[in-house]
Amino acid sequence: MPYSKACLAIIATGTLATLFAAPASAQLLQRKDLSLSVAQTIANGALEACKGMGYAASVVVVNRDGETLVSLRGDGTGPHTVENARRKAYTANTFKMSTEDFIQAMKTQPVRREQTTLPGVIAINGGVPIKVGNDVIGGVGLSGSPGKDEECVKAGLAKVQQQLQ
Repeated sequence: MPYSKACLAIIATGTLATLFAAPASAQLLQRKDLSLSVAQTIANGALEACKGMGYAASVVVVNRDGETLVSLRGDGTGPHTVENARRKAYTANTFKMSTEDFIQAMKTQPVRREQTTLPGVIAINGGVPIKVGNDVIGGVGLSGSPGKDEECVKAGLAKVQQQLQ
């Protein structure tokens, strides 16, 4: 039974649409994500480092979407420290750089100063991105140890260095 010209046109159009809709090389993304246990280890390690230096601090770890996975408020910390830590973690994750590097970039890149007006962004030292290779999978921020926040964060990250390969 022969097909009509209209039917053939519909079939041809559908076939072309299918070819253009899905490129031959289309693939699912493969990525590593931050687990709760790794986030907890980072947070606890950072707080332990600060406590060892005599500082009470708060720490927050966010995932690659900027959502909080772990939030710990250390004994004797001010109420602002949790929010500062969260914003530091969010900033480090969002811009894929430490908050110290973000602060330095503000000196030569005016857009960085403008970005501090975005919700959740803060330009205070103590936030570090969590990376697997060059892929940022989260961020960690700490507040409460003046001048030592980033050092404490890096001590927490060192606890999970093997898992971040």
